[in-house]
Amino acid sequence: GQGQGHHHPSLAAMAEEDNVMRAIQIDKLVLNISVGESGDRVTRAGKVLQQLTEQEPCYSRARYTVRTFGIRRNEKISTYVTVRGDKAKDIISKGLAVKEFELRRKNFSQNGNWGFGISEHIDLGIKYDPNAGIYGMDFYVVMKRAGVRVAKRKLRQSRVGFRQRMTKQDAVTWFEKEWTEDFAKVLN
Repeated sequence: GQGQGHHHPSLAAMAEEDNVMRAIQIDKLVLNISVGESGDRVTRAGKVLQQLTEQEPCYSRARYTVRTFGIRRNEKISTYVTVRGDKAKDIISKGLAVKEFELRRKNFSQNGNWGFGISEHIDLGIKYDPNAGIYGMDFYVVMKRAGVRVAKRKLRQSRVGFRQRMTKQDAVTWFEKEWTEDFAKVLN
């Protein structure tokens, strides 16, 4: 029949891709700004996160720096905030716009989480405040299998299943499809 042109993926491939899309979703976004010292600068960085998320940020020694994605390497103090739901997706989209929706494979971890950094927070459309300065910001996205909270019956088994089912490639496929109208792509 008609549906067999070369440019059409097979039905099996489409079903498989559809499963991946259904199977994976954003669990949470962790936004992190690391600064060299505590005091004024980290407080102002926290204000930036609060402005962006309308949530109260946390402060800690910089344990959330994800080496692969991080803009700033050896900084001691960080402020971070965890965002879920539609708000997470909106903020991720703003961050991706700064990257022109282009990530690299190295932005994705083996278990399907991913992240990236931007070097100037004002690129997100936050008004520049001369007193506050400019901050680099890390976006770290934790993915989950849809309905994973339900699967608590045999925790050990479901953990293993979870690992097997969410791969780097799943996340890459999901990412390119999720932001397809923005021409999202993952380069090598």
